[in-house]
Amino acid sequence: MNRRNLLKLLSVGAISLRDPMPLFANPLEEISKSKPIDGSWISILWDDRRHFYWNEACAKFTADQWDYAVKEVAEIGMQYLVLLGIAKGGKAFYDTPLLPKAKELVCENPIEALLSAADKYGVKFFLSCDWYGPWHEADTLNQPEAVRPRLQMMGEIADQYGHHKSFYGWYWANEAYLTPYFVPAFVEYINTCSREARQLMPQATTLTAPYHTFKAVCDDRFIRQLEGLDVDIIAYQDEVGCLRMTPEQSAKAFATLRMAHDKVPQRALWADVETFAWEGKPDSQESPLIPAPFARIKKQLDAVGPYVDKVLIYQYQGIMNKPGSEAPAGHPDATKLYLKYIRWLRENHPQMLR
Repeated sequence: MNRRNLLKLLSVGAISLRDPMPLFANPLEEISKSKPIDGSWISILWDDRRHFYWNEACAKFTADQWDYAVKEVAEIGMQYLVLLGIAKGGKAFYDTPLLPKAKELVCENPIEALLSAADKYGVKFFLSCDWYGPWHEADTLNQPEAVRPRLQMMGEIADQYGHHKSFYGWYWANEAYLTPYFVPAFVEYINTCSREARQLMPQATTLTAPYHTFKAVCDDRFIRQLEGLDVDIIAYQDEVGCLRMTPEQSAKAFATLRMAHDKVPQRALWADVETFAWEGKPDSQESPLIPAPFARIKKQLDAVGPYVDKVLIYQYQGIMNKPGSEAPAGHPDATKLYLKYIRWLRENHPQMLR
Protein backbone atom coordinates (compact mmCIF):
# COMPACT_ATOMS: atom_id res chain seq x y z
CA MET A 1 0.00 0.00 0.00
CA ASN A 2 1.53 3.33 -1.02
CA ARG A 3 1.26 6.53 0.97
CA ARG A 4 -1.35 8.02 -1.36
CA ASN A 5 -3.73 5.12 -0.74
CA LEU A 6 -2.89 5.11 2.95
CA LEU A 7 -3.82 8.78 3.25
CA LYS A 8 -7.16 8.08 1.60
CA LEU A 9 -7.87 5.61 4.38
CA LEU A 10 -6.78 8.10 7.00
CA SER A 11 -8.76 11.00 5.56
CA VAL A 12 -11.89 9.99 7.44
CA GLY A 13 -10.33 11.40 10.60
CA ALA A 14 -7.22 11.81 12.68
CA ILE A 15 -5.90 8.80 14.56
CA SER A 16 -3.92 8.58 17.74
CA LEU A 17 -2.62 5.86 20.00
CA ARG A 18 -5.65 6.38 22.19
CA ASP A 19 -8.02 5.67 19.27
CA PRO A 20 -9.79 2.38 20.04
CA MET A 21 -10.05 1.52 16.33
CA PRO A 22 -6.56 0.71 14.98
CA LEU A 23 -5.64 1.62 11.42
CA PHE A 24 -4.59 -1.96 10.67
CA ALA A 25 -4.82 -5.11 12.71
CA ASN A 26 -1.04 -5.20 12.42
CA PRO A 27 0.53 -2.27 10.52
CA LEU A 28 3.78 -4.20 10.07
CA GLU A 29 1.95 -6.90 8.12
CA GLU A 30 0.47 -4.30 5.76
CA ILE A 31 3.67 -2.39 5.04
CA SER A 32 7.01 -4.08 5.62
CA LYS A 33 9.57 -2.30 3.45
CA SER A 34 12.29 -0.97 5.72
CA LYS A 35 14.23 2.17 5.01
CA PRO A 36 17.98 1.94 5.67
CA ILE A 37 19.61 4.00 8.40
CA ASP A 38 20.52 7.46 7.07
CA GLY A 39 22.42 8.78 10.07
CA SER A 40 23.09 8.69 13.79
CA TRP A 41 23.73 10.69 16.90
CA ILE A 42 27.32 10.73 18.15
CA SER A 43 28.83 11.97 21.42
CA ILE A 44 32.26 13.13 22.52
CA LEU A 45 31.83 12.70 26.28
CA TRP A 46 28.87 12.07 28.55
CA ASP A 47 28.35 12.31 32.29
CA ASP A 48 26.05 9.45 33.25
CA ARG A 49 26.19 5.66 33.03
CA ARG A 50 24.06 5.29 29.92
CA HIS A 51 27.23 5.70 27.84
CA PHE A 52 29.26 3.46 30.15
CA TYR A 53 30.46 1.03 27.47
CA TRP A 54 31.98 3.66 25.19
CA ASN A 55 32.46 6.86 27.17
CA GLU A 56 35.97 6.10 28.39
CA ALA A 57 37.08 4.78 25.01
CA CYS A 58 35.87 7.90 23.19
CA ALA A 59 37.57 10.19 25.70
CA LYS A 60 40.85 8.53 24.67
CA PHE A 61 40.25 8.83 20.91
CA THR A 62 42.94 10.60 18.94
CA ALA A 63 42.08 12.87 16.02
CA ASP A 64 42.81 9.94 13.70
CA GLN A 65 40.36 7.75 15.59
CA TRP A 66 37.61 10.37 15.37
CA ASP A 67 38.35 10.45 11.65
CA TYR A 68 37.91 6.69 11.48
CA ALA A 69 34.68 6.85 13.50
CA VAL A 70 33.19 9.09 10.81
CA LYS A 71 34.61 6.96 8.00
CA GLU A 72 33.04 3.86 9.56
CA VAL A 73 29.50 5.23 9.37
CA ALA A 74 30.07 6.67 5.90
CA GLU A 75 31.09 3.21 4.66
CA ILE A 76 27.64 1.86 5.43
CA GLY A 77 25.78 4.69 3.77
CA MET A 78 25.05 7.04 6.64
CA GLN A 79 24.83 10.62 5.39
CA TYR A 80 24.21 12.47 8.66
CA LEU A 81 25.75 12.69 12.12
CA VAL A 82 24.22 14.67 14.97
CA LEU A 83 26.60 15.80 17.71
CA LEU A 84 24.81 15.27 20.99
CA GLY A 85 26.59 18.08 22.83
CA ILE A 86 29.36 20.66 22.44
CA ALA A 87 29.76 20.57 26.23
CA LYS A 88 28.45 18.51 29.12
CA GLY A 89 28.56 18.63 32.86
CA GLY A 90 30.14 22.07 32.95
CA LYS A 91 33.01 21.09 30.61
CA ALA A 92 33.39 22.22 26.99
CA PHE A 93 34.68 20.21 24.04
CA TYR A 94 36.08 23.31 22.31
CA ASP A 95 37.72 26.58 23.34
CA THR A 96 35.29 28.96 25.03
CA PRO A 97 35.62 31.56 27.80
CA LEU A 98 32.34 30.29 29.25
CA LEU A 99 33.59 26.92 30.48
CA PRO A 100 36.77 25.00 31.26
CA LYS A 101 37.82 22.47 28.64
CA ALA A 102 37.22 18.79 29.34
CA LYS A 103 40.62 17.54 30.49
CA GLU A 104 39.71 13.87 29.99
CA LEU A 105 39.90 14.26 26.22
CA VAL A 106 43.08 13.06 24.50
CA CYS A 107 42.11 14.86 21.28
CA GLU A 108 42.73 18.59 21.63
CA ASN A 109 39.90 19.58 19.29
CA PRO A 110 37.47 16.70 18.73
CA ILE A 111 34.85 18.85 16.98
CA GLU A 112 37.45 19.93 14.43
CA ALA A 113 38.52 16.31 13.97
CA LEU A 114 34.92 15.20 13.40
CA LEU A 115 34.11 17.95 10.91
CA SER A 116 37.38 17.55 9.02
CA ALA A 117 36.62 13.84 8.66
CA ALA A 118 33.05 14.60 7.58
CA ASP A 119 34.40 16.98 4.92
CA LYS A 120 36.52 14.12 3.61
CA TYR A 121 33.87 11.39 3.64
CA GLY A 122 30.84 13.38 2.57
CA VAL A 123 28.94 13.27 5.87
CA LYS A 124 26.69 16.15 6.97
CA PHE A 125 26.89 17.26 10.60
CA PHE A 126 24.33 18.87 12.86
CA LEU A 127 25.98 20.63 15.82
CA SER A 128 24.20 21.43 19.06
CA CYS A 129 24.46 24.60 21.10
CA ASP A 130 23.54 23.45 24.56
CA TRP A 131 24.11 21.29 27.62
CA TYR A 132 26.83 23.64 28.85
CA GLY A 133 25.39 23.35 32.35
CA PRO A 134 22.48 21.74 34.21
CA TRP A 135 19.52 20.36 32.29
CA HIS A 136 16.94 23.10 31.80
CA GLU A 137 13.33 22.21 32.46
CA ALA A 138 10.59 24.01 30.55
CA ASP A 139 10.17 26.68 33.23
CA THR A 140 13.85 27.73 33.11
CA LEU A 141 14.61 27.08 29.44
CA ASN A 142 14.07 30.66 28.29
CA GLN A 143 15.34 32.60 31.26
CA PRO A 144 18.06 35.16 30.35
CA GLU A 145 20.77 33.26 32.26
CA ALA A 146 20.08 30.25 30.04
CA VAL A 147 19.59 32.08 26.74
CA ARG A 148 22.69 34.31 26.84
CA PRO A 149 25.34 31.58 27.08
CA ARG A 150 23.42 29.40 24.61
CA LEU A 151 23.47 32.10 21.95
CA GLN A 152 27.07 33.01 22.77
CA MET A 153 28.12 29.40 22.24
CA MET A 154 26.28 29.35 18.92
CA GLY A 155 28.32 32.32 17.80
CA GLU A 156 31.55 30.68 18.94
CA ILE A 157 30.72 27.43 17.17
CA ALA A 158 29.85 29.27 13.95
CA ASP A 159 33.10 31.30 14.13
CA GLN A 160 35.33 28.30 14.82
CA TYR A 161 33.71 25.67 12.60
CA GLY A 162 31.45 27.45 10.13
CA HIS A 163 34.03 27.11 7.33
CA HIS A 164 33.51 23.34 7.13
CA LYS A 165 31.33 22.20 4.23
CA SER A 166 30.14 19.36 6.47
CA PHE A 167 28.65 21.79 9.01
CA TYR A 168 25.20 21.21 7.60
CA GLY A 169 23.00 22.48 10.38
CA TRP A 170 22.05 22.87 14.03
CA TYR A 171 20.48 20.43 16.48
CA TRP A 172 18.31 21.88 19.25
CA ALA A 173 19.30 19.48 22.00
CA ASN A 174 16.89 20.45 24.80
CA GLU A 175 14.39 17.86 23.67
CA ALA A 176 10.83 19.02 23.24
CA TYR A 177 8.05 16.58 24.07
CA LEU A 178 4.44 16.00 23.09
CA THR A 179 1.64 16.36 25.65
CA PRO A 180 0.22 15.65 22.88
CA TYR A 181 1.05 19.26 22.00
CA PHE A 182 4.39 21.03 22.22
CA VAL A 183 4.91 22.90 25.50
CA PRO A 184 5.03 26.64 24.64
CA ALA A 185 8.43 27.01 26.35
CA PHE A 186 9.96 24.58 23.85
CA VAL A 187 8.41 26.42 20.91
CA GLU A 188 9.98 29.64 22.21
CA TYR A 189 13.33 27.91 22.77
CA ILE A 190 13.42 26.40 19.28
CA ASN A 191 12.29 29.60 17.58
CA THR A 192 14.87 31.69 19.45
CA CYS A 193 17.66 29.31 18.47
CA SER A 194 16.54 29.12 14.84
CA ARG A 195 16.33 32.90 14.58
CA GLU A 196 19.92 33.16 15.79
CA ALA A 197 21.02 30.35 13.47
CA ARG A 198 19.71 32.22 10.43
CA GLN A 199 21.73 35.26 11.43
CA LEU A 200 24.92 33.26 11.88
CA MET A 201 24.62 30.74 9.02
CA PRO A 202 21.66 31.56 6.75
CA GLN A 203 21.93 28.32 4.73
CA ALA A 204 22.06 25.99 7.73
CA THR A 205 19.32 23.41 8.34
CA THR A 206 17.75 23.00 11.78
CA LEU A 207 16.75 19.79 13.55
CA THR A 208 15.04 18.80 16.77
CA ALA A 209 14.05 15.37 18.16
CA PRO A 210 10.99 15.35 20.43
CA TYR A 211 9.94 12.51 22.70
CA HIS A 212 6.57 11.25 24.01
CA THR A 213 5.82 10.35 20.42
CA PHE A 214 3.32 7.81 21.74
CA LYS A 215 0.99 10.78 22.40
CA ALA A 216 0.97 11.89 18.75
CA VAL A 217 -2.21 13.43 17.37
CA CYS A 218 -3.23 15.11 14.15
CA ASP A 219 -5.68 17.93 14.77
CA ASP A 220 -6.00 21.62 14.07
CA ARG A 221 -4.18 22.66 17.24
CA PHE A 222 -1.15 20.47 16.53
CA ILE A 223 -1.04 21.57 12.90
CA ARG A 224 -1.04 25.23 13.99
CA GLN A 225 1.87 24.44 16.32
CA LEU A 226 3.81 22.85 13.46
CA GLU A 227 3.21 25.94 11.37
CA GLY A 228 4.58 28.15 14.15
CA LEU A 229 7.57 25.97 15.01
CA ASP A 230 10.61 27.41 13.24
CA VAL A 231 12.56 24.24 12.50
CA ASP A 232 13.30 22.42 9.26
CA ILE A 233 13.35 18.80 10.45
CA ILE A 234 11.55 17.06 13.30
CA ALA A 235 12.97 13.60 14.04
CA TYR A 236 10.54 12.14 16.55
CA GLN A 237 11.91 9.48 18.91
CA ASP A 238 10.32 6.10 18.25
CA GLU A 239 10.60 5.30 22.00
CA VAL A 240 10.82 1.55 21.48
CA GLY A 241 14.17 1.42 23.27
CA CYS A 242 12.69 3.35 26.20
CA LEU A 243 9.79 0.85 26.27
CA ARG A 244 7.10 3.49 25.77
CA MET A 245 5.95 1.91 22.50
CA THR A 246 6.10 -1.34 20.62
CA PRO A 247 7.05 -1.24 16.93
CA GLU A 248 3.36 -1.75 16.07
CA GLN A 249 2.39 1.28 18.17
CA SER A 250 5.25 3.24 16.62
CA ALA A 251 3.79 2.58 13.15
CA LYS A 252 0.47 4.08 14.24
CA ALA A 253 2.13 7.11 15.84
CA PHE A 254 4.20 7.89 12.75
CA ALA A 255 1.15 7.41 10.50
CA THR A 256 -0.56 10.07 12.60
CA LEU A 257 2.44 12.38 12.36
CA ARG A 258 2.63 11.83 8.59
CA MET A 259 -0.91 13.16 8.27
CA ALA A 260 0.01 16.26 10.24
CA HIS A 261 3.28 16.93 8.42
CA ASP A 262 1.65 16.51 5.02
CA LYS A 263 -0.44 19.54 5.96
CA VAL A 264 2.73 21.46 6.93
CA PRO A 265 5.25 20.20 4.33
CA GLN A 266 7.89 22.77 5.29
CA ARG A 267 8.50 20.65 8.43
CA ALA A 268 10.27 17.48 7.27
CA LEU A 269 9.30 14.32 9.17
CA TRP A 270 12.22 12.08 10.17
CA ALA A 271 12.49 9.27 12.72
CA ASP A 272 14.88 8.87 15.64
CA VAL A 273 14.95 5.08 16.03
CA GLU A 274 16.29 3.77 19.34
CA THR A 275 18.71 0.91 18.69
CA PHE A 276 19.52 0.26 22.34
CA ALA A 277 18.33 -1.92 25.17
CA TRP A 278 19.17 -1.59 28.87
CA GLU A 279 21.62 -3.58 30.94
CA GLY A 280 19.84 -2.60 34.14
CA LYS A 281 16.64 -0.76 35.01
CA PRO A 282 14.97 0.50 31.82
CA ASP A 283 14.93 4.23 31.09
CA SER A 284 17.34 5.08 33.89
CA GLN A 285 20.40 7.33 33.78
CA GLU A 286 22.17 4.71 35.89
CA SER A 287 21.65 1.84 33.41
CA PRO A 288 24.21 1.28 30.64
CA LEU A 289 22.86 1.10 27.12
CA ILE A 290 23.53 -2.12 25.24
CA PRO A 291 22.70 -3.22 21.67
CA ALA A 292 19.12 -4.27 21.04
CA PRO A 293 18.47 -7.48 19.08
CA PHE A 294 18.53 -6.84 15.34
CA ALA A 295 15.14 -8.57 14.98
CA ARG A 296 13.62 -5.80 17.10
CA ILE A 297 15.46 -3.05 15.23
CA LYS A 298 14.26 -4.49 11.92
CA LYS A 299 10.67 -4.21 13.17
CA GLN A 300 11.35 -0.62 14.19
CA LEU A 301 12.66 0.24 10.73
CA ASP A 302 9.62 -1.46 9.19
CA ALA A 303 7.35 0.57 11.46
CA VAL A 304 8.60 4.05 10.56
CA GLY A 305 9.76 3.41 6.99
CA PRO A 306 6.48 4.09 5.15
CA TYR A 307 5.94 7.43 6.85
CA VAL A 308 9.25 9.27 7.24
CA ASP A 309 11.67 10.96 4.88
CA LYS A 310 14.84 9.84 6.68
CA VAL A 311 15.80 7.49 9.51
CA LEU A 312 18.32 8.51 12.15
CA ILE A 313 19.26 6.24 15.03
CA TYR A 314 20.25 6.70 18.63
CA GLN A 315 22.78 5.51 18.05
CA TYR A 316 25.58 3.86 16.07
CA GLN A 317 28.41 4.77 18.43
CA GLY A 318 28.83 2.13 21.12
CA ILE A 319 25.80 0.15 19.94
CA MET A 320 27.20 -0.89 16.55
CA ASN A 321 30.91 -1.34 15.98
CA LYS A 322 32.80 -2.66 12.96
CA PRO A 323 34.88 -5.75 13.81
CA GLY A 324 38.57 -4.82 13.92
CA SER A 325 37.67 -1.13 14.08
CA GLU A 326 40.48 1.38 14.48
CA ALA A 327 38.11 3.28 16.79
CA PRO A 328 36.65 0.50 18.96
CA ALA A 329 33.97 1.61 21.39
CA GLY A 330 30.99 -0.07 22.94
CA HIS A 331 29.51 -3.21 24.35
CA PRO A 332 31.01 -6.51 23.08
CA ASP A 333 27.74 -7.29 21.27
CA ALA A 334 28.09 -4.09 19.20
CA THR A 335 30.14 -5.99 16.59
CA LYS A 336 27.44 -8.67 16.34
CA LEU A 337 24.77 -6.06 15.68
CA TYR A 338 26.99 -4.39 13.08
CA LEU A 339 27.43 -7.66 11.19
CA LYS A 340 23.70 -8.42 11.24
CA TYR A 341 22.86 -4.95 9.96
CA ILE A 342 25.49 -5.17 7.21
CA ARG A 343 24.12 -8.54 6.11
CA TRP A 344 20.61 -7.06 5.91
CA LEU A 345 21.91 -3.97 4.10
CA ARG A 346 23.68 -6.07 1.46
CA GLU A 347 20.48 -8.02 0.82
CA ASN A 348 18.10 -5.04 0.75
CA HIS A 349 20.00 -1.81 0.07
CA PRO A 350 23.40 -2.74 -1.42
CA GLN A 351 23.75 0.71 -2.99
CA MET A 352 24.30 2.13 0.53
CA LEU A 353 27.64 0.36 0.96
CA ARG A 354 30.79 2.15 -0.08
